[in-house]
Amino acid sequence: MGIAAATPALAVSRTAESGLLAYLAARADDADGDGSEAVRRYAAALADTPGNSEVALHAYREALVVGDDRLLDRAIATLAAQGAAPPDAALVSLGAAARARDLAAANAAIDRLAGGQLVILAAPLRAWAMQERGGDALDVLAQRPRDSVARRLDEESRALLLIARGRYDDGVAALRAVLGNDQAAIDLRIAAARLLRGAGQDERARAMLGGPASPLAALYDRLPAAKPSLAFGAAVLFVRLADDLAAGDPGPMSIALSRAALRAEPGNDRARLLLADALSRLDRTDRALAVLDGVDKAGVYAATANAARIAILAGVERYDDAIAIAAPLAQPQDAPDVALATLGDLLLAANRPKEAAPVYRRLLDRPTATVRWEPWLQYAASLDGGGDWPAARTALLRAQSIAPDEPAVLNYLGYGDVTHGGDVPKALALLERASALRPTDAAITDSLGWAWYRTGNVAKALPLLERAAQASPDNAEIGEHLGDAYWAAGRRYEARYAWRAAQVVADAKDRDRLATKIAEGL
Repeated sequence: MGIAAATPALAVSRTAESGLLAYLAARADDADGDGSEAVRRYAAALADTPGNSEVALHAYREALVVGDDRLLDRAIATLAAQGAAPPDAALVSLGAAARARDLAAANAAIDRLAGGQLVILAAPLRAWAMQERGGDALDVLAQRPRDSVARRLDEESRALLLIARGRYDDGVAALRAVLGNDQAAIDLRIAAARLLRGAGQDERARAMLGGPASPLAALYDRLPAAKPSLAFGAAVLFVRLADDLAAGDPGPMSIALSRAALRAEPGNDRARLLLADALSRLDRTDRALAVLDGVDKAGVYAATANAARIAILAGVERYDDAIAIAAPLAQPQDAPDVALATLGDLLLAANRPKEAAPVYRRLLDRPTATVRWEPWLQYAASLDGGGDWPAARTALLRAQSIAPDEPAVLNYLGYGDVTHGGDVPKALALLERASALRPTDAAITDSLGWAWYRTGNVAKALPLLERAAQASPDNAEIGEHLGDAYWAAGRRYEARYAWRAAQVVADAKDRDRLATKIAEGL
């Protein structure tokens, strides 16, 4: 009898232990960036430890990253029952309710938003809910908020609601009154054009995109039409706020807003771009790339998604993967200048300068590029990297003729002449000028210090090289230069310390050389 009575307690204990182990394993997977496995373990932990708000919160956050709607809803329910749901959970719930046209659940979520830090969204969301119900949405926005952000969101929503209610000219006029010149303005134009297209107002929709000469106009045929709904309005608002937050450090709110927009409107590729950006900046590279895979390849944001993929891959030095995307985009004879520049820059970053040079040359053969100094500078870098300094110097002189006071050009030309045995006094003059124009640039400060070192003036070189190394401690070349100068000054211990620090961040091809200096000196 005693054994039988103890069995349920033992089972509960083992279940709790199992849940704890699953939770700890999920946290480890989370830290390793293995989102799918973390979600699986969080789901198990949540099932084995019902009511545990700590487990539920971590499960909620990881489910947002991965996009697991089932786990999201379970975690939110657990947190809500404990009174521990974070403010952004109401966004996620609202997105799902809006898509399901569940106005009761949507209004409950809006009420929760109204009682917290996201109160600025409450009035426009209530207006869109009223529109869906068939009531007077504009009456909801009749009172002008004191808060400037809330007022702006209300004005933008009012303009879109005027269009939604068939007052096209009034809506377009109201929208033009609040449009700026930023990404948010482009998003608003696209949102309005979608509504107008959905109402059969093609001429007005095209005009909203800026007319025939606008780059947006070319995207019109790819633009999905939209019907007025709470789901549409919520997605627009969530994307609007996520775009504002994108200028700062990414955080849970950025991810929640983007996910909420996608729950409301699964085809919203602008939300995908914002979500991928936030995830990539949180070092969730593979997850960010997976989000971008969901972007419509024939849609409005297809080219932007490709650019984002390239930027994300380059940011983690997966240059070959980035080049595999960029190369086909640069292959057509009429490929945009930016496609050629991007491919050249990637090849250069991947230490493939001989492949980069003809790409830049092709770019410079175009009238649109040959008058700009930047392509000439990059072309020079590819030629120099390929071992042809004389040709590189000619390209740099061309860049200098276009931008005589550009510090980057003056620095490269001066440093190159010092390194390749050119006229050192003239090179020093170029570097002094570059440093005066941009005194806080560590690379330029290093070039000037190195030039003085090469002339034998270690006393002048050392303060400059020390300043450069302090400003850019992760630059192996600057650290090596500082070590060389310390050695020349007889400061052997400090020289070896500088070389060791440089060796830590150096590329593999430079580590052996630094090891020899550490062991033998100069």
